[in-house]
Amino acid sequence: MASPRPIGVFDSGIGGLTVVHELIRQLPHESIVYFGDTARVPYGPKSPDTVRRYSREIASFLTDQDVKAIVIACNTATAHALGTLRAELSLPVVGVVEPGARAAMRTTTSNVVGVIGTAGTIASGAYERAIHAIEPTARVVARACPLFVPLVEEGWTDREATRLIAREYLEPLAAAQVDTIVLGCTHYPLLARTIADVMGPNVTLVSSAEETAFEVRHQLAGTPAAPLPCARVQFVTSGDVETFRRLGTRFCGPEVDAVEAWSWS
Repeated sequence: MASPRPIGVFDSGIGGLTVVHELIRQLPHESIVYFGDTARVPYGPKSPDTVRRYSREIASFLTDQDVKAIVIACNTATAHALGTLRAELSLPVVGVVEPGARAAMRTTTSNVVGVIGTAGTIASGAYERAIHAIEPTARVVARACPLFVPLVEEGWTDREATRLIAREYLEPLAAAQVDTIVLGCTHYPLLARTIADVMGPNVTLVSSAEETAFEVRHQLAGTPAAPLPCARVQFVTSGDVETFRRLGTRFCGPEVDAVEAWSWS
């Protein structure tokens, strides 16, 4: 029987809208509730316990919306809270790390893979574990790029200053001769052109959004969606609504129209 229940998606901010965009493309009949925790962004520098607490709070909000699955569209939250939410919830919970690792290992021909992400994601070692679970002999070169998120949110995706910072961050990956780089933060696809220019044509960039949407599709194979006219996308933010709407259109297009505010108080 078709289910009108939505898919819940959350991120520390707006980067997870790249995953929403891909879900809309692959699963056009599905309704989606997206929660962007912009009042408490960034998650990257925060402790694992704090990220788990935030993730539990958002998961509770989403389950109150009667979602049928939850997508953690945040690499840091996936690294620290995926296991916890899977253990505590009775519905499917999908993260972005394992899909990103699978995509990288399908792409690489040299088994030398770069991973870039927030400080929290890189410190967790989540991508190394996921990649080595697929191919134990793979060499993973990981690098935290904490300035990339504020640059994206400032709209500085094609500035010379951004290129200089990218060259500094990516030098160890270039020196290691990686042939594939996992964009281990959902903001980073908006810097793909700059990163590709710095790394050159022989390096392939991998975003986990497409693979994550495919994984959700697989998880929900037994629970088809309601007819298309019932599908809707609901955007909720814990921060400023106008800022979310303005920045959100860069990630997800004109779908980011009506945005609701949510307060933890």
